[in-house]
Amino acid sequence: MRAAVVEGFDQEIRIEDVQRPSVSAGQVLVRIEASGLCHTDIHAAHGDWPVTPTPPFIPGHEGIGIVEEAAADVRGVRIGDRVALPWLGHACGHCEYCIDGRETLCLEQRNTGYSIDGAFAEFAVADADYVVRVPDGIAPAEAAPLTCAGVTTYKAVKVAHVVPAERVAVFGIGGLGHLALQYARIVGALVTAVDVTAEKLQLARELGADDVIDAAAQDPVAALQAIGGADVAIVLAASPAVFEQAYRSLRRGGRLVCVALPKDGAFPLPIFDLVLGGKSVIGSIVGTREDLREVFALHAAGRTRVIAETRPLEDVATSMADVLAGKVPARIVFTP
Repeated sequence: MRAAVVEGFDQEIRIEDVQRPSVSAGQVLVRIEASGLCHTDIHAAHGDWPVTPTPPFIPGHEGIGIVEEAAADVRGVRIGDRVALPWLGHACGHCEYCIDGRETLCLEQRNTGYSIDGAFAEFAVADADYVVRVPDGIAPAEAAPLTCAGVTTYKAVKVAHVVPAERVAVFGIGGLGHLALQYARIVGALVTAVDVTAEKLQLARELGADDVIDAAAQDPVAALQAIGGADVAIVLAASPAVFEQAYRSLRRGGRLVCVALPKDGAFPLPIFDLVLGGKSVIGSIVGTREDLREVFALHAAGRTRVIAETRPLEDVATSMADVLAGKVPARIVFTP
């Protein structure tokens, strides 16, 4: 089969002919129909983070496809089902995090496209217990971004406990940000979109943002504080400077939700302001299988729009460069 393979962190990802995987106990074989490109895939391909994948490996954790084969012991998933292959590819199932609804914190987890070969291929194997069925009526190219970009931002809004009429500032309107904006609106927030690109700010307007701030033309901190400050700031831009701006944009009692993972991620945190202002800093990792089911349900009900551009998998290296250069309005979805 054809797949996009990372042979080394100092080498460009390339398309290769590799052996089609076979299922083991508890696994399904999925024929990939679509797979979204996440910034995490780029970090994986470059070995940016403290814990790196082991080359050679196949990235891709927004995979959508049809189950073509299932091990004899698989229950709950059938041949012919359309399923999603999310970031959480496997967890232990018995630790405190797995049993209390926080499975994405499991210390024994394995991640699709990182420690498990992912969906930038014609076929992929997956743990049958951790794939999520895609409801009828959702096209593969729309389901793919929801599998990470959607569920990640949905979870960020959840953990922030946003209530109606609160102001939510979304820093970074792209593959994740255009969905974060929509989830914040669903729960009744007033949404301010912050970005440095005119096209992305226009997209935010089209998706219903109440305000937009061009951070390339004005200080986003001053602009947000001028309208009372943000109750919640969700950071989706992979820049430490943006995290600092987002924190300073909060009003008293505000919550900073950290989602993006810059390669060299750190920002100063003023403790007196944090304590006396009653502010919170929250780390939000991707959502659970149940969160993803909810994300799919909202989309199937027509509550969200996915903005994505479809490209052939052969364009994977160019597409990664385009994402890093800020040339992509929202999400790229590969078709094998």
